[in-house]
Amino acid sequence: MLWSEAGEGNTKRTVELAVAEAEAREIPFLLVASNTGRTAQAVLDEVKGDLQVICVTHHVGFKEPGHDEMEPEKRQELQEQGAKVLTTTHVLAGVDRAVRNQFGGLYPPEIIANGLRMLGQGVKVCVEISIMALDGGFIPYGADVIAIGGTSRGADTAAIIRPAHSNNVFDTRIVEILCRPRP
Repeated sequence: MLWSEAGEGNTKRTVELAVAEAEAREIPFLLVASNTGRTAQAVLDEVKGDLQVICVTHHVGFKEPGHDEMEPEKRQELQEQGAKVLTTTHVLAGVDRAVRNQFGGLYPPEIIANGLRMLGQGVKVCVEISIMALDGGFIPYGADVIAIGGTSRGADTAAIIRPAHSNNVFDTRIVEILCRPRP
């Protein structure tokens, strides 16, 4: 499925498609990139069965030092509804971005990220959150997951990913892109 444009306006359809595919294909893990919790809430509102919803946020300090974009009350609300919430360093940025910001240049994780962006920002996000969830112990090794990501706010991309740990990043497989914006 290709959306005519990127962005938040595709959130409802992307979430519906991702949840339906997870249920139809019996993929129990549904990962969603969500910094404020709004997109994760949209997923929880759509899930009717036993899917495990894992919300992956920006790391604390992403926008400003010491600031967590997700309010503690929203985090607790999501967890009370059964979601797991992962807040950790971005696997395709982290320390390498700090080196670039300080000294210039381009480093391997950012090259990987930019390569994935050739398929769209949301595809990059789906791959990244899948690796982060695996590294964080939120999903089992070797499992396919459905990941939901987007371009800026909301969701416009869903993909089936078989992530590898970050130390074996090139073993990660994009099994299928379910939807994304048209370039």
